[in-house]
Amino acid sequence: MEWLTIASLILVGLVLLIIEIIFVPGTTLVGIVGFALMMAGIVLTFRHHGTEAGWISLGITSVVSGAVLYLSFTTNVWSRFSLKSSIDGKVNEGELIDLREGMEGKAVSALRPVGKAELNNRTFEVRTLGTYLDSGSKIRIKKISSHQIIVEPINR
Repeated sequence: MEWLTIASLILVGLVLLIIEIIFVPGTTLVGIVGFALMMAGIVLTFRHHGTEAGWISLGITSVVSGAVLYLSFTTNVWSRFSLKSSIDGKVNEGELIDLREGMEGKAVSALRPVGKAELNNRTFEVRTLGTYLDSGSKIRIKKISSHQIIVEPINR
């Protein structure tokens, strides 16, 4: 029964360390608990079965841990869990052709400082230069650069 307890502690600790490295990167509670469980299993081996069994347990645990971590990274086992797609689109990409500096429109949403505005009967994402505007405010295009529309309020 003692060997089953020791093996369980070491195995659960190893699983928690793998979870920490693969799924929960960073030094978190999962990795610390996993390492503590592995150490508890090794300490129990030293205490209940002597020095020789303890050193054997430590060596086997180290080799198995290293092998499992090496294989999990090199055999691409975790590739089915990884994100393979990426977003290539950009805001307002290809839609700014009809817009010119000085065009007027109105804010469809509150601009704080980014929001939606209607320009040339279409809705675009726009940005102010720090000014907060309410929905329905009259605006003018001040600058168009790199898929970004900078607007300013019209004070009439």
